[in-house]
Amino acid sequence: MSTPNLDTFNFTNKKVVVRVDFNVPINEQGKVTDNTRITSAIPTLKTILDKGGAILLMSHWGRPQKALKENPNTSIASFTLKRITEEISSLLGKEVHFISNLEDSSSLNDWKNAPAGAVFLLENLRWYAEEEKGDKDFAKKLANLGDVYVNDAFGTAHRAHASTAAIAQYFDSSSKMFGKLMEQEIKAANEVLLNSKKPFTAIIGGAKVSDKILIIENLLSKATDIIIGGGMAYTFIKAQGGQIGSSLCEDDRLDMALSILDQANKHGVKIHLPEDSTIADNFSNDAKVSTAQSNDIPEGWMGLDIGPKAQKQFKEVLLESKTILWNGPMGVFEMENFQKGTKAIAEGVKEATDNGAYSLVGGGDSVAAVNKFGFHDDVSYVSTGGGALLEYFEGKELPGIKALLS
Repeated sequence: MSTPNLDTFNFTNKKVVVRVDFNVPINEQGKVTDNTRITSAIPTLKTILDKGGAILLMSHWGRPQKALKENPNTSIASFTLKRITEEISSLLGKEVHFISNLEDSSSLNDWKNAPAGAVFLLENLRWYAEEEKGDKDFAKKLANLGDVYVNDAFGTAHRAHASTAAIAQYFDSSSKMFGKLMEQEIKAANEVLLNSKKPFTAIIGGAKVSDKILIIENLLSKATDIIIGGGMAYTFIKAQGGQIGSSLCEDDRLDMALSILDQANKHGVKIHLPEDSTIADNFSNDAKVSTAQSNDIPEGWMGLDIGPKAQKQFKEVLLESKTILWNGPMGVFEMENFQKGTKAIAEGVKEATDNGAYSLVGGGDSVAAVNKFGFHDDVSYVSTGGGALLEYFEGKELPGIKALLS
């Protein structure tokens, strides 16, 4: 990468604006319930502090502009980042000062005069409509708050917002750089996209083919095997003439599914669909449960997970793999009766990784699954970027990355 390196940069007495992704879950008591995104940024922040810099953290949280449109009386309290200052302070071992808005002259003056080692957090950027519009004047206002810009928010790299893309143009190439998390994310994605060892298996799950069409098409020139699970599998099965009962299906995507199968055949890529399914008579953990061939599901029943044969079938493919990308669950794993398939995939990915394969897990549900089943530390890399990683694998140029390289 052509940007300065965080580890070798001289941050002494520099005011460093750091874009992080602290869009973390917060409960009704205002407490952070999963601090993964904060802990992921700590190595970047500690490096800057250890090297003599002062930090101004910038992040978004939720969608306050949407909430304001629906209810003009939406309170700042329900979207404020002030609620996470305690969590950041605890993890950094530093007091975190809060700037309530860009007109808070007292706090901004404190930041301007802050000594090396100080940490400040700016209020939720999405209170400002200019943020999501990528407004240049707003970006310049943010840029004027620091000497150096560090982007460590891979989860927002696919958005051309003021703080993730537009801001970079106001720093010269010697004063803007990726944070450690961003570097790790890009390296992990490129390990799969550009340096994959064969056999390369992509596991694509989730509800809809339409959500994953671009990533599947882009992987057809890279993967040797593509495992398809979750609700989207039934669109492929029905397209081939299978009986899927009342399983989820995008009837307007049947031709697209057949086209993907045809393209895969031409590329020599093997598409693996679940041989059998765990089925239920309604969408509930308390429903009657049975097993059926995935192409012969009775009327009134729906596939909510891959079945035992499919679990064995998919694990065998994984154990032959040297590179694995996992994006999307195999079923409704949030319900206890339909989590065995996703857990089996997690076990297969772990075992393949133990055997020397490189495994990258990305996408909110997949990450939630490896965390739920305790496999987070048993795969090569777990990405913090859901939509960003997806778009990277779709072959799109991410604005947050491009802005730092130009």
